[in-house]
Amino acid sequence: MKINIRKAQQSDFQQAHELIKELAEYEKAAHEVQLPLNEFVKDGTADPPAFHLHVAVNEEQQVVAMALYYIIYSTWKGKIVYLDDLVVTEKYRRSGLGSRLMKEVIRFAIAQQARQLRWHVLDWNEPAINLYKKMGAKIESDWDTCKMTLAQMKIYESL
Repeated sequence: MKINIRKAQQSDFQQAHELIKELAEYEKAAHEVQLPLNEFVKDGTADPPAFHLHVAVNEEQQVVAMALYYIIYSTWKGKIVYLDDLVVTEKYRRSGLGSRLMKEVIRFAIAQQARQLRWHVLDWNEPAINLYKKMGAKIESDWDTCKMTLAQMKIYESL
């Protein structure tokens, strides 16, 4: 099976959006996906884009995996590449696509002279944790993720 890893083209965004929904179902959070396809496409194709997207495409030109990432900035580190999602459709898991996509993200981070690559993993996602440990990544347990929804931000801002 021949899989091509490449930067996403606009024609890939609909299938990538479907992978995002598949990931949300896998993470038991399908109800949390709020991003409409048209906004995803607009943000990913803007100049400059809000994010970078690499996809894995099979011989039938189906997007079977993706990595979505972007640059953030740290007062301690400087440039950091943040990997928001790495998704491999179920049929293609354990085929090496996750590692291949991570290498693309790492190449991007090195080209940007980022001092760190950062991402989150759910504590029950053993296959992903095993991949990241095999890569030599440090999985920290001393930082908690904090989130505010748009509604929460508006409430706080109005106080």
